Amino acid sequence: MHVHAFSPLEVWHGARTLGMSLAEFLGALREAGLGSLPGTAAEILDDEVRDVLCADKIRTGEWLDVMRAAHAAGLRSTATIMFGHIERPVHWARHILRIRDLQQDTGGFTEFVPLPFVHMEAPISLKGQARRGPTFREALLMHAVPRLVLHPHIANIQASWVKLGAEGVGPMLNAGVNDLGGTLMNETISRAAGAAHGQEMSPELMEELILANGRVPRQRTTLYRTAPGERRAASFGAGALTDVVNTPLLRKGEAMTGRHAARRQRQA
Repeated sequence: MHVHAFSPLEVWHGARTLGMSLAEFLGALREAGLGSLPGTAAEILDDEVRDVLCADKIRTGEWLDVMRAAHAAGLRSTATIMFGHIERPVHWARHILRIRDLQQDTGGFTEFVPLPFVHMEAPISLKGQARRGPTFREALLMHAVPRLVLHPHIANIQASWVKLGAEGVGPMLNAGVNDLGGTLMNETISRAAGAAHGQEMSPELMEELILANGRVPRQRTTLYRTAPGERRAASFGAGALTDVVNTPLLRKGEAMTGRHAARRQRQA
């Protein structure tokens, strides 16, 4: 089994809480079975943006330090960027170049994953302090430009079907993308922010989408090796996807009773 867990934010706070160095903490996690890290909590790797967007999260240098230590410990990781909120193109450039610089030193990133900002339920958007996500052109550029800038250091550029939808990822496959991420199961993070493209996708549907866009599907492992034949067969032999119930979010001060309970019942 390959365990893919613990964001840089969680690693940073875990090490500090236990009074351990990053190297010691990551070494202990690896001995306990950790195989790789998600590159989340990156948002925009520029403190000018982070001071407003995520001041309660780790700083740019801390995120990069965790990834450097993880790669040194023999752990591979993804790298993400969340765009389309308060940042400007200059911040995109700084972020991508910082990822490239670290990758040139460590070679530990498996893929780069642009994540369009989902604004509908995001607190900063509800306060009117952020954009309503990127334009389609910006999303296209955010996949195409990293393909050029990160080549040949990061070979895989992933599009998020959860955030872009099946129709949205098609053009990305013709703009530098070679990966659609996982099929997922009851995804909640994007849904909580207001995304409505689904919470899971069967392997059959994913292959259909890939073939429809003129590409050849290949089921992979976390580290981009071809999935064993028996695992691929097992994934296609799974039962039908269950109906997804999107429970309405609680508003500020609203209890899980009365009007909200009725809304839940109608949704169900």
